[in-house]
Amino acid sequence: MTCNDTLAAQLFQRACSGGDAAGCGDLGVMYADGMGGVAKDEARASQLYQRSCDGGDAGACNLLGLLYAKGRGVAKDEARAAQLYQRACKGGWAEACTRVH
Repeated sequence: MTCNDTLAAQLFQRACSGGDAAGCGDLGVMYADGMGGVAKDEARASQLYQRSCDGGDAGACNLLGLLYAKGRGVAKDEARAAQLYQRACKGGWAEACTRVH
């Protein structure tokens, strides 16, 4: 962890609290990986990804789909994962398009 990581986490939290979808998604990545002075917490990451996805961040929809597909931080639910991949694909996240069944 560097000082920059800690500052990034703080700024992403501020952005997310202010309603910025991308900030929520970026903070979710930090929780998913345990970076920036935050403890690894995939359940918290899933909440942040959901908030970001609901705000229109296709990348966060993809990341949330991955958590559902693997049952990490949320109950495993392949149907929900597929829905999220489809949403991400429609939002322009090409990687998710390969996961849509």
